[in-house]
Amino acid sequence: MIGMDLWQLRVFTKVIDLEGFSKAADAVHLTQPTVSSHVRDLEAYFGCRLVDRMGRRAVTTRAGEVVYKHARRLLEMAGQMETELAEFLGTVEGEIALGGSTIPGGYILPRLIGEFKKTYPGVRIRVYVGDTEQIVNDIIALKLDFGIVGAETDKSRIAQKAVIKDAMKLVVRSDHKWGSRDTVFPEELAKEPFIIREQGSGTLKSFEKRLKSAGFNPESLTVTAELGSTASVIQGIKSGIGVSVISPVAVSDELRAGSLKALDIKGVDLTRHFYLTFHTDRTPSPACRAFMDYLEEAAAKIDS
Repeated sequence: MIGMDLWQLRVFTKVIDLEGFSKAADAVHLTQPTVSSHVRDLEAYFGCRLVDRMGRRAVTTRAGEVVYKHARRLLEMAGQMETELAEFLGTVEGEIALGGSTIPGGYILPRLIGEFKKTYPGVRIRVYVGDTEQIVNDIIALKLDFGIVGAETDKSRIAQKAVIKDAMKLVVRSDHKWGSRDTVFPEELAKEPFIIREQGSGTLKSFEKRLKSAGFNPESLTVTAELGSTASVIQGIKSGIGVSVISPVAVSDELRAGSLKALDIKGVDLTRHFYLTFHTDRTPSPACRAFMDYLEEAAAKIDS
């Protein structure tokens, strides 16, 4: 009978997590036929079908749900064993699955990872970018070791710590009627076509919270578009669809070139934090702990 090992279970859970054999193959650095072979070996071992192909999607059968649930637990136990052994041996190496909401994941973390790798070359970091809600859910599901997100959450089993300060700005085209100004008033926003991020975005949640704190109803905005990424919002501003509130770090090149202008909103404090977000029941590996500590140290230098 064909045996079963942890690597096969890891490949199987990756197929389910990413809903496809091709994506799983990329994630574990194998060919798609090899990934399919590992799953077939598991199915042969258990004597039943574990995965159904629904078009391009891969989903669990009822039997697959049972195997997936227990595979997750086994892999978590194996990870804890490796963590304790690494701590005993005093080594910092391995892989980190890190989630970042749009601004941290796309603009801040890549720079910080480069510096971290100089000290810990044996650590491999995979960054998954999504909105705050998605990253938090993936941490709860143990798909990610931890994350950096742009909004607080009240979900159970999640702990957060503010690590990076960010001051959002109202961004307009330089030839916009406000292009020569440094400040606008909240009531002026209601008359201007406005671009917002999708629901679940930390940027959107923070902006709406700040508007309410200043006594301005976010529903008064004339929303002309709801876009799913910071990059699409930036293109929307450039195309004249509307104005928007985003982090200046995302448009630093455009601000330097003078094609876009960043403004303050009078009486509205747009300062926010990005939060180190992790599962309360999960023991971080030495590599995760080292990167968490590094993030806090790097953030302290930025804020000082």
